[in-house]
Amino acid sequence: MTADEATTRAPAVTGERADLLEVLAKHRHFLRFTTRDLTDEQVGRRTTASELCLGGLIKHVAAVERNWARFILNGPSAMGDFTAMTEADWARRADEFRMLPGETLAGVLADYAEVARGTDELVATLPDLDADQPLPKAPWFEPSARWSARRVLLHVIAETAQHAGHADIIRESLDGAKTMG
Repeated sequence: MTADEATTRAPAVTGERADLLEVLAKHRHFLRFTTRDLTDEQVGRRTTASELCLGGLIKHVAAVERNWARFILNGPSAMGDFTAMTEADWARRADEFRMLPGETLAGVLADYAEVARGTDELVATLPDLDADQPLPKAPWFEPSARWSARRVLLHVIAETAQHAGHADIIRESLDGAKTMG
């Protein structure tokens, strides 16, 4: 078994849960695969007009997945009130999108693998995918809206897929290598 397979192996599940985990694992793989054969310096390099880099994208997706898993378990308090964030809070959040001094690709990938294992275990053991929570306060969420665990997982899958596409463009701009095409 490769390290990649070990980090995405989900607990034995069937039906809808298996489908959700399979799709999420596929997009996690695409995202991680964009970093193959790269150095720490390369995964921190911006190659497009955006602020995004490969290592930062993986950090961001790991943070998003971790926070949404906490939301499923603990509700909006797990994510905080986005309407009350200070400039310093937003600056810390922006650090999710870049490689900081001392961070390595191996460390970022290990953290992402740990997050993935936790999410996979949560999906396998959650009593009810219909269980819902009120969304945290944020300008981008409808007030009083609620999301089920299922909807949260679909959001995590969409976010992972979207950023895997971003990563593919960044990688192609870096050295011409393609991940998905």
